[in-house]
Amino acid sequence: MMSSVLFPGGQGNLMGPGNDTQISEFLLLGFSERPELQPVIFGLFLSMYLITVLGNLLIILVVSSASHLHTPMYFFLANLSFVDICFTSTTVPKMLWNIQTQSKVITYEDCITQMNFFIIFSGLDIYLLAVMAYDRFVAICHPLHYMVIMNPRLCGRLVLVSWVTSVLHSLLQTSMVLRLSFCTGMEIPHFFCELNQMIQLACSDTFLNNLVMYFAAMLLAGGPLAGILYSYSKIVSTIIRISSAKGKYKAFSTCASHLLVVSLFFCTSLGVYLSSAATQSSQSSAVASAMYTVVTPMVNPFIYSLRNKDLNLALKRIIGVLLM
Repeated sequence: MMSSVLFPGGQGNLMGPGNDTQISEFLLLGFSERPELQPVIFGLFLSMYLITVLGNLLIILVVSSASHLHTPMYFFLANLSFVDICFTSTTVPKMLWNIQTQSKVITYEDCITQMNFFIIFSGLDIYLLAVMAYDRFVAICHPLHYMVIMNPRLCGRLVLVSWVTSVLHSLLQTSMVLRLSFCTGMEIPHFFCELNQMIQLACSDTFLNNLVMYFAAMLLAGGPLAGILYSYSKIVSTIIRISSAKGKYKAFSTCASHLLVVSLFFCTSLGVYLSSAATQSSQSSAVASAMYTVVTPMVNPFIYSLRNKDLNLALKRIIGVLLM
């Protein structure tokens, strides 16, 4: 039972006109209300979080320590691994803490902060996947000019632009949410503070928020997706023109891992919005969200290491040294 409601005209901050009040805490409902399931959920997500962090840290360690992996493809992969660690860390630790303390509370400030970083790192995931698709496009369609085109300066600029774009987008969405009033409905039917859920809970006018949110989604997610699809259309047409079966297999194997990661990320992300549109069940929406916020970052290191011979050998070498 929470009594942390800030009233206008006295103590607290007034976030909207008239008699709106601004709450200072929310309740994250999570996956299930049943107490007997909480230890199972805690153990499952703790395991997945530890695997995600350790797996992606290993990728970063291997890429940074193996000199033959100091190429654009692995530079982008190391950045993606770092972002995946941050992406998962914005949501899972708070959920685990709430389960452990048997509390569903998250403060207004923490909720806004979590939403802000979630938007940053989810955007970075999309942009880096698009950059990696461009890298594979250049490697397969223009192999003789690959090292000239994908020079260190361009690679650094592509990552920098991804960061700047994602941070600016997050600041825009966060500032739009900060102007809203939350006077009723303190319960968030999710395991983290998600932008759409926050807008739905507001008791002030959200037309502008929805407009900005959907426009940004079409522009900042649809744009990179279109770039990925264009890159792979060119890649496929180039591979088809290769005469030998061995040459086709070698060309396809260089982008198979990335294509699998892209498919997993975008299919699970799309599944979240389709499931939320088809059902009003908060549990269904939370489970669908867990697929791209937790499961995808966890399996990415396995996909790249198992399907990439150079990375696989370097990874085994590093593990062998660590175990000695």
